[in-house]
Amino acid sequence: MNFSFYIARRYLFSKKSHNAINVISAISVCGVALATLALVCTLSVFNGFQDLVSTFFTAFDPELKVVPASGKVFDGQDSRVAELRGMPEIALVSESVEDNALVQYQGRQAMAVVKGVEDNFSELTPIDTILFGQGELLLHDEVVDYAIPGVQLLASLGTGIRFLDPLEIYAPKRGAKVNMANPAASFNTGNLFSSGLVFAVNQEKYDGSYIITSLQFARRLFQYTTEVSALNLKLRPGADVDAVKEKIEKRLGDGFRVLDRYEQQADTFRIMEIEKLISYLFLTFILMIACFNVIGSLSMLIIDKRDDVSTLRNLGADERQILRIFLFEGRMITFIGAVAGIVLGVALCVLQQEFGLISLGASGSFIVDAYPVSVHFWDVVLVFVTVIVVGFLSVWYPVRYLFKKCFNRPR
Repeated sequence: MNFSFYIARRYLFSKKSHNAINVISAISVCGVALATLALVCTLSVFNGFQDLVSTFFTAFDPELKVVPASGKVFDGQDSRVAELRGMPEIALVSESVEDNALVQYQGRQAMAVVKGVEDNFSELTPIDTILFGQGELLLHDEVVDYAIPGVQLLASLGTGIRFLDPLEIYAPKRGAKVNMANPAASFNTGNLFSSGLVFAVNQEKYDGSYIITSLQFARRLFQYTTEVSALNLKLRPGADVDAVKEKIEKRLGDGFRVLDRYEQQADTFRIMEIEKLISYLFLTFILMIACFNVIGSLSMLIIDKRDDVSTLRNLGADERQILRIFLFEGRMITFIGAVAGIVLGVALCVLQQEFGLISLGASGSFIVDAYPVSVHFWDVVLVFVTVIVVGFLSVWYPVRYLFKKCFNRPR
């Protein structure tokens, strides 16, 4: 066994001449453990919220979505795009067109995103799980087109689910200049009637601005023929999403982008990742403060072991070996605190998952009653490495400085 490590282990677990050193050493371990526990739990809570938010999009967004690399639309009859329909991994292809428009109802106006979809859209995603009201999922018939708006958009327009008058939709004509004498002539208009349904995904981006309607209506409104904003793809059961995505990207080339569900909501998840990173940095700073306890414990130990250091020198131990004793002492305190904190943190997360120990507040006010948590292996590895690196670096200079100040004298 390494000589310095052996002595350091004896110092850590043996009773000191001053009981305060034992107490401070125990406090140091607890401080590092609590900071580690906080890191594990905080990162796991962010993971839980990310997993929770991702479930809201499965009823609205397709498994894969093909969009143009530049511009708003592309030709849905392009030969490269047509090949996708014959791929064995793809079960369903659904075209969609979406763009911004002005919605008016009985004098109230709001900006909205009109999303025109094919009749097979209901087969693409389980959209019926987010629909509310009394009516059939009908987007058009032989006479009129119907709207399925977001619940918050209806509230801002003051329509109610079954609105009697149609929604008036206005979209600027492509390539036309606004006629100031007659502005209405610069817009395409259309009417959408109530389907008796609304959707709610509990996301402002959708609920407050989107209107789902027929693909034909959207093309007429925005003056398109075969153009589409996106191709929405549903994969066959058992198909690997990442592998199919890579295959499609190779077939389509640089003019298209293939997005999975997370990439379709990149803004939302990027914000959550930034929040997670900021929390990680703040807690790492708190960990650095907790390591001051370790420095204090080692300072008292160095002073307490003056006589032992003299004895070790007389027995032939060089300065480097003696210095490493106190460095090993600090590293063991950090290591024990890191392991204890990770074990307790993971255990607390498991208990939270099973029993919901910490609630979000009043029952029924939130989508879930308790904080969601999800422990990721690589987050645990990151926390362990962070604690070890911060702990080791925090004791390296202070121990060397104190040791030289106390024992660097002529022999």
